[in-house]
Amino acid sequence: MFQHVLIANRGEIARRIIRTCKRLGIQTVAVYSEADKNALHVKEADEAHHIGGAKVSDSYLNMEAIIEVAKKTKAEAIHPGYGLLSENAEFAALCHHEGITFIGPSAQVIKQMGNKIEARKTMEQVGIPIVPGISAPLHDAEEAVRRANMIGYPVMLKASSGGGGIGMQLVRHDEELYRAFEGNQKRAQSFFNDGTLYMEKVIEHARHIEIQVLFDSFGHGVHLFERDCSLQRRHQKIIEEAPAICLDEVVRHQMGQMAIQAAKAIGYENAGTIECLVDQDQQFYFLEMNTRLQVEHPVTEEITGIDLVEEQLKIAALEPLSFTQEDIHQIGHAIEVRIYAEDPVTFYPSPGTITHLSTPTAPYIRHESSVSSGSVMTPYYDPMMAKMIVYGDTREIAIKRLKAALQTYEIEGIKTNLSLLREMASSSAFLHGSITTDFLMKEREGKRS
Repeated sequence: MFQHVLIANRGEIARRIIRTCKRLGIQTVAVYSEADKNALHVKEADEAHHIGGAKVSDSYLNMEAIIEVAKKTKAEAIHPGYGLLSENAEFAALCHHEGITFIGPSAQVIKQMGNKIEARKTMEQVGIPIVPGISAPLHDAEEAVRRANMIGYPVMLKASSGGGGIGMQLVRHDEELYRAFEGNQKRAQSFFNDGTLYMEKVIEHARHIEIQVLFDSFGHGVHLFERDCSLQRRHQKIIEEAPAICLDEVVRHQMGQMAIQAAKAIGYENAGTIECLVDQDQQFYFLEMNTRLQVEHPVTEEITGIDLVEEQLKIAALEPLSFTQEDIHQIGHAIEVRIYAEDPVTFYPSPGTITHLSTPTAPYIRHESSVSSGSVMTPYYDPMMAKMIVYGDTREIAIKRLKAALQTYEIEGIKTNLSLLREMASSSAFLHGSITTDFLMKEREGKRS
């Protein structure tokens, strides 16, 4: 096992990785920007090093500065967390070149799955059902309109190198597509340095279901069942739960086997997630693969008892998986809510100073946070400041505990989405497990009409 691990990330995920490393006796190295010099992850790591200005381009995306710190501190490995450099093939390759272990899959696999057009083609070649669409770049708006009329509206215009809903837009007619094309192309170029767009048929009233996989360097792999991530705003998840109650046992088994097949097909190593859309007839379609740890990984940990960060570290250290598929069992139900510093109506970020913070505590509540009273939410980073995970023996118990916990959660000084989370947790659709990816959009449209 590693002696020193550098964490190339910030916020709650950096703290999460530090916690597991400490339990395993691994020394941790944090990096931080000028804006994060007083951040919690900086205080909790064994050592911390400044790497640049507040902007991510000057710090957390500064590959050379991060590698320099790793070499200076003799870190044998780098954990990228999620976001930032976690799915950057160039960074993974640079780590390899410098003799530093990248805790994740190979640069080749990241590149292959990071390009969503190529990922679609790969999955189609091995017989995995993909969302109907066009597995080729769209060169201009005129071509996009022709293609849309071939597959039929509504369609989803998507960035090939995208993520987090950026460069992605639901389009229902020609005029809307003409308007959307250039704007999404520019956003994709700005965020991902790649303006390539492609198109998928919209599966109406779909569920967003993802399957967690783990593969070691010896070709052994398992899935850790699924998560339901259907409750989203602007194509970004806000409530996730495991297991997914919408699946029957046959479909659940089929999706697990599909995830294993998909990961094997590309020679995957470490933790990854196969994301799917499931229609009303429980037909599932490959959407994309995330070649990293997911924000919502705690719900899988809660129902399986497996520490995914620990498994990532062991796999990267060339240790074989210590369990088989038959050893993994689902017990109970877990729900995660993402707490954002944002206006709950417009979803615009709400930077500022947290003047008061009081979080609920109980044996069945897990809290992953990047803030405390007095913390400053800056405009430089993602507005997510915490995740709360609630566990129960049944979904009904978990929901009851979630609603009670949200009522006692207090944040003052900035706007947050707590009121939205309370509303969603009490909604009839959520209580009955009938949430689909378009639920929140339809809910808002209904209230405006």
